[in-house]
Amino acid sequence: MRLPCDLQSAAAALLLFTLPALARRIPVDIEGDNLEYGDTPVRQIAIIGAGAAGSSAAYHLRKYAEEYSVQVNITIFEKTDRIGGRTLTINPYDDPSQRLELGASIFIEKNFILNKSVEEFGLQRRDPDVGSDDNLGFWDGEKFVFEIDMSRHWLVNLARIIWKYGPWAPKRTQDLVAKTVSSFLRLYEEPFFPFKSLTQRAYDLGLTSATGITGEEFLKANGIDGAYGGYAHDIIQATTRVNYASNIGRIHGLDTMVSMASEDSIAVQGGNWQIFQKMVESSGATTLRNTSVSSIAFAKSGNEATSSVKYSLRTVCSSSKADTAYPVEFDNVILANPLQFSNISIPEHVLESPIEKIDYVHLHVTIFTSPFSPSPKFFNFENPRALPGAVLTTLGKNDNANSGVEGAGSAGFFSISKQRKLVNPKTRKEEYAYKIFSPEKITPEFLSRLFGVKVPETFVSQPGQDPEAEGVSPITWYYPHEFFSYPKAQPRTKFQDPIVGPGFYYTSGMESFISTMETNALMGKNVARLIVDDMRGVESGGVQSSDGSLAPGQQLKMTCDRAGRGAGRGGVRKAGEVPKTQPTELPEMPLVDL
Repeated sequence: MRLPCDLQSAAAALLLFTLPALARRIPVDIEGDNLEYGDTPVRQIAIIGAGAAGSSAAYHLRKYAEEYSVQVNITIFEKTDRIGGRTLTINPYDDPSQRLELGASIFIEKNFILNKSVEEFGLQRRDPDVGSDDNLGFWDGEKFVFEIDMSRHWLVNLARIIWKYGPWAPKRTQDLVAKTVSSFLRLYEEPFFPFKSLTQRAYDLGLTSATGITGEEFLKANGIDGAYGGYAHDIIQATTRVNYASNIGRIHGLDTMVSMASEDSIAVQGGNWQIFQKMVESSGATTLRNTSVSSIAFAKSGNEATSSVKYSLRTVCSSSKADTAYPVEFDNVILANPLQFSNISIPEHVLESPIEKIDYVHLHVTIFTSPFSPSPKFFNFENPRALPGAVLTTLGKNDNANSGVEGAGSAGFFSISKQRKLVNPKTRKEEYAYKIFSPEKITPEFLSRLFGVKVPETFVSQPGQDPEAEGVSPITWYYPHEFFSYPKAQPRTKFQDPIVGPGFYYTSGMESFISTMETNALMGKNVARLIVDDMRGVESGGVQSSDGSLAPGQQLKMTCDRAGRGAGRGGVRKAGEVPKTQPTELPEMPLVDL
């Protein structure tokens, strides 16, 4: 039985107070650590948000704590009643056996954290829902600029691509994606993992050459033309629109490459959110759902001028709406969702690095079922013909990156795809499930044009109100949702670093670098390692050459600060402590590293 939110808080507090006394005291003698024999202190850690980053942080905190024999108590505060953040499923016809992904739908084989978790937790992989048939079309709002029949042999499609776009653009794109992804994957490994500065790591790995310019500029610099009718305009831009609702002239080069790295796409049977649910369960964390954090401040018992700083949190339970002080003080806080959407009050003196507010894409995701197929007339075909099961859009000939609503251009939407076929429990007949990504709310008028039949203002026809002569409703089930889905990944070379205060970590800086389930999970893992290394007394997060000197572009090590638990308000430090340094100035970067 699940306790009410306010009782959960009290029970969690009791558990956290008693666990340290009951915990087995472990003498520690680990080579490379700065710990001495004796009792190891229990670190109280608060994680705010149970999405990909927060769940991963909890999971890896537990794994690292066990690996290095340190003790942590983890408390997760989640404002909703579920785990997974922007990964969530819905049940068409209110039938849980026919779930569809509403949020983050796919990941790929090179997403190491997600795939390793799927294996560890025994979850079942499946093919993504996208496209219930084998045709993929690229539409510019007036005509299909290219179509791919995936049922054909890959050589046939390759020949058609080369015939249309020539051999060099597809090959150069493939090579550029491989090179960029290879550079990024080094972020998982020593000496680049863990990291205290995402800005520094982006520079160290040569990725600022991709993030510092638009995708269009990055492609052109590498011999891939973005002009209308070219491969970049028709194919690559369609993928950035379906993945990030952005055109290549407005999204940075790194996310452009990520959009094209989607081969071997997979999903989890029953919903991708289960990965993060299992992470939380495996972490052993005390998880308070329906509990929002309203404020974070220094605890009075701590001393923010030293490493003994502690934090006090105030929370609001959805059942009571009362703002109360949480009865446990925390050594570390991990804010694992964007601050600008959290409504959390944090006094200025608590944060040593201000958290940047960034623009997010406001995306409408609409899922519905229908026995109808789209009308050819909608796509400007006079005669009936087989339409692609998935339609990705690009800009029209007279459009620009800012035309239309949020850059949607003449098409007016980013994608329409048939998902897998579902069985309507009322009629016992198969119907199509559709998903539309758009910058505006989908209207009955739009759907009427799309299907060539009258869709009622209520979207779903009521009994006796069917607009078709044969009594078939055009829309049988309908679900709209709005996301602040991902940042508008505008070109930049500086990113929010994960350490924002003494013992205070922020994960959402990763999103303007790369926004995916995997990269958010990577930032959660990174923060977990920094905290455990801090507990061990081990310096980490910097890159050094073999002789111990600073590597090119390297940020000076924050010796006393360790993982961010040094000076607090006013920068007051103990005698003999080394002050924190600022990141080194990055030299001016070339447009692209060819």
